[in-house]
Amino acid sequence: MQRQNETLAVPTFTDYANRRKELLCRSFAYLTIKDRIPQILTKVIDTLHRHKSEFFEKHGEKGMEAEKKAISLLSKLRNELQTDKPIVPLVEKFVDTDIWNQYLEYQQSLLNESDGKPRWFLSPWLFVECYMYRRIHEAIIQSPPIDDFDVFKESKDQNFFESQQSIIALCTYLQELMKTIEDLEDNQLKDEFFKVLQISLWGNKCDLSLSGGDTSSQKTNIISSLKDLKPFILVSDMEHLWSLLSNCKKTRERASITRVDIILDNSGFELITDLVLADFLLSSKLATEIHFYGKTIPWFVSDTTIHDFNWLIKQLKHSNHKWMSKCGVNWENHIKMGRWVYLDHMFWTLPHEFSAMSQVAPDLHAELQKAHLILFKGDLNYRKLTGDRKWEFTIPFHQALNGFHPAPLCSIRTLKAEVQVGLQPGQAEQLSASDPSWMTSGKYGIFQFDGPL
Repeated sequence: MQRQNETLAVPTFTDYANRRKELLCRSFAYLTIKDRIPQILTKVIDTLHRHKSEFFEKHGEKGMEAEKKAISLLSKLRNELQTDKPIVPLVEKFVDTDIWNQYLEYQQSLLNESDGKPRWFLSPWLFVECYMYRRIHEAIIQSPPIDDFDVFKESKDQNFFESQQSIIALCTYLQELMKTIEDLEDNQLKDEFFKVLQISLWGNKCDLSLSGGDTSSQKTNIISSLKDLKPFILVSDMEHLWSLLSNCKKTRERASITRVDIILDNSGFELITDLVLADFLLSSKLATEIHFYGKTIPWFVSDTTIHDFNWLIKQLKHSNHKWMSKCGVNWENHIKMGRWVYLDHMFWTLPHEFSAMSQVAPDLHAELQKAHLILFKGDLNYRKLTGDRKWEFTIPFHQALNGFHPAPLCSIRTLKAEVQVGLQPGQAEQLSASDPSWMTSGKYGIFQFDGPL
């Protein structure tokens, strides 16, 4: 994260070495690399070890050898990180290997000759964190026949099962709403729209990468908490979203479509909240088509992949609870009928900020341009939208996007990293005085829109 052109990991001061180290050791980025990421790696290693017998049953001795190899590679990775070794190129050929290694060369080019190679504690946080998850994937794909094993699946599934009561409450709310949605007046529909938006926002609290892989389930009924949570929304551009989509609905000819793209974040409970929002958009005719974007590989512990997406809908469909099952059946039907489309793209698991998308992934950028609205869920997407720079808090969101604007877009995020723009003068200072951890606790949220007003 950077204060404009400055990387968070390497703040710029006159007395470079001593003062940099002093500030660095207080930063959230430093604590993430020092404590949280090694904790996540240790859990990954433990997960592989606990599945040893399963690998043997499926693959015999080859499975056992693969488990040992993967653990060895991950232990080496953990040691490199903890001892601040140089960051090394990827070696296993994959669809994105060359792009990653080119980016590593770019990071090298930013250093002075005396600095040597990029290192874990003195490189941009966004790059280092993404690189760590990419190296986990490399360790797995280097270890056939267990090269398709998702080391985070257990944690993601646990989040879903431990959030059952909250999921039941959401599914019940949605199905009751469906009975009357066509009879709602505009102001009533708007109120419900704001409600499902807030449900989707607070679903973003369930982030397993923030908790170091520890359980992060939703135990309370989020619907009954919305009123109490509203004061914690720091930027609320929900009115702009309503205006845009309701205008699309009013002006839409019978044959035309209104497409909303949702760039997903976490699976489990948060994914449920996003699917509730997507179902509402279709049922209210605020949208006619939803495109979901997830990750191509396991990412940041709990990020959604196609396997998580399909698994969750299947779990709902086969639930014993009638409203959960009804949601699962309906959502599967949306997919079959083409009203919901799930897509992934390697760009989402690259370290690049989104302003580079048109150069690095022009096909994805062109596809997003077809949307009437893009909703970016979560913290990592916000960091990539803003280039993970340590902007002044009052800098306009549009400026921080650095030219990235494929279509009208909105970030829906609970704050879990030291980057935030578009605040009112004095707002950040008041928050810092009353709650020093306001930027990283997940307690506060935003709806931040960029588009025609």
